Amino acid sequence: MAPQPKFAAQRILIVLHGSIGDVTRALPLLGLLRAGYPKAFIAWSVEPASAPLLEGNPLLDEVIRFERGQWWKSFAGFLQRIRRGKFDLVLDLQRHLKSGVISWASGAPRRLGFHRRDGKEGNWLFNNLTIPRYGDAISKLEHYLKFAEFLGLPKAPLRWDFCLTDGEQAAVDDHLSTVIQPFAVLFLATRWESKDWFADQIAACADMVRREHGLGVVLLGGASERALAGRVLALAQPGVVSLAGATSLREAIGIIAKAKLAVGPDTGLMHIAAALKVPVISLWGATDPARTGPHGFAELAIKGQAPCSPCYRKHCTIGRQCMRSITTAAIAAKIDRIYQPGASEPVRHAECG
Repeated sequence: MAPQPKFAAQRILIVLHGSIGDVTRALPLLGLLRAGYPKAFIAWSVEPASAPLLEGNPLLDEVIRFERGQWWKSFAGFLQRIRRGKFDLVLDLQRHLKSGVISWASGAPRRLGFHRRDGKEGNWLFNNLTIPRYGDAISKLEHYLKFAEFLGLPKAPLRWDFCLTDGEQAAVDDHLSTVIQPFAVLFLATRWESKDWFADQIAACADMVRREHGLGVVLLGGASERALAGRVLALAQPGVVSLAGATSLREAIGIIAKAKLAVGPDTGLMHIAAALKVPVISLWGATDPARTGPHGFAELAIKGQAPCSPCYRKHCTIGRQCMRSITTAAIAAKIDRIYQPGASEPVRHAECG
């Protein structure tokens, strides 16, 4: 008989409104929760930007969206909605003041959060259970999994469930109709200017991938990266297709799932690629891959060089020297490592498991 969780629970709420990368890294915890509480009602409170990652997930019973725009008007009603859920167990994965208030407002008798020295903004005041302190000694994904360990949930293989509809799959095929096959995806930019690479670097990487490996190249990013994509296309040789701002997040997932490899800075799409077992060469400067690197591909991380790296600042005052120091040759060496003789093709996660 499988071991029973430490606490009985019939209605469970996960609170994580965070970035695409954070929500992606927390998805394996959902799988462990469902295995430990097969009959429980499980909901996830999330903001709209990351909500598409949870759509259609067979392990979730409800996605509760918090509309961040004009939150001062909607927050009270949102908290009432949380209270009506009558949850008996809350997992506060956000560690900020807002998530602590949401956890407390649920009225759940058991509210589990991070250790006070791992939290921020007094988050620990709103929860009555905490996992042990780990600091930055483990990755974010491992930190989320410590919640399962605290609850006494049985260990199991990590799983991600990105369940695309037939219509979304058709849209993916349409987006890729003019792309040279097989192909690589290059991630254009991040939410932090300090973490971005440069247009000429992206173009040089694209040309190297086309020339040395015969792969098509797809540029992926949001609408705000269209101008950057235009500069890359102007510098690169033919064979590069920009889909910046042309896809939904879920369509981007489908595109990444079909790629042979991915290259780019510390962004949410990088974590999606890793979740799908697409080899991802990640580029680092302002942040540290030891804490936030893509799961399973630590050996493919490239750290730029600068006296202040990692600085954890959103904006750089020295021209992103760390990112500028990353060479096309360094990226090429990582790609050669992926395709060296005897290297096996990575086992892909199912898009809906």
